[in-house]
Parts: sequence; C-alpha cells; structure tokens
Amino acid sequence: MARMYSHRKGKSGSTKPHLEDLPEWSNSDKEEVEELVLNLHAKGHSSAMIGTILRDQHAVPNPRSVLGRRIAQVIIEKGKPSVYPEDMMNLMRKAVKIIDHLTTNRKDLHNARSLHLIESKIRRLANYYQTKGQLDAAWKYKRDQVRLMVE
Repeated sequence: MARMYSHRKGKSGSTKPHLEDLPEWSNSDKEEVEELVLNLHAKGHSSAMIGTILRDQHAVPNPRSVLGRRIAQVIIEKGKPSVYPEDMMNLMRKAVKIIDHLTTNRKDLHNARSLHLIESKIRRLANYYQTKGQLDAAWKYKRDQVRLMVE
C-alpha cells in the first residue's frame, strides 16, 4: 500500500506462517494463558508487549490460536479496558514527545510537519472509533490537553 503523504510505496512486511495447530512444545492451556494476559495487563503492559512476553518467556507462539480471540479482546472482556484504544494512545504519546521537542527547537520544520501528520492520524482514528462506538462522540483532539490524556 502506498504511503499517504509521500510519493513512495510502503514497506513490505513479514507475515506469520499459517498453522492449523500449535507446536508440541507450546503452552496451550487456555485458562493459564488468559491469567497471564490479565496479570501482564495489570502490570501496565500493552497488548503488543503482552504478545511478545508470551512468545519469549511463556512458550506461546500465537496467543490468538490458544485463546480463540485477540489479546485486546480478552482484556476488554475480563480485564479493565483502557479509556483510549492502544493505537491512538501510542500516537498521542508520540505527539507529546514531538511537542516537547518543538518547544526547545522551534525551527525544526521537519518535525513540525511530522507533528501535523501525527495529529491528522489521531483525528482520523478518532472519527473511526467514534463511528464504532469505542470513543465518545463529543471527543476532540486538542494539542494543549493531549499531555493530560497520555498521563
């Protein structure tokens, strides 16, 4: 897929191999994996980090095939979901870092443009999540309040 704000094509990415069943060495106990997911979420890890920890430390190569649903869905069903979706929160954290950088480096035009692009991504995601009902319909992105939302 082409990039939205450049004249280049996107990066190619790797895909997971399609496996019907789990390997013999993997941890395939559904209740144990759900408990691990909820414990790691309680410690403050994101769903992507939880998947990495499960793969590297607990021998679960594909949590979705063990659980039957995604890690974020398990967190929403059995745990305490976050106020904002994870991808939107990551973009807001990135925007805060760039805003901090631009307060000390006012002439950095490249990062000023990247801040505009990140903010437009946040607004597009907000529209998407508002139509899906995962975000309040009256929510608006405000640059001066984004630091409060992230912390």
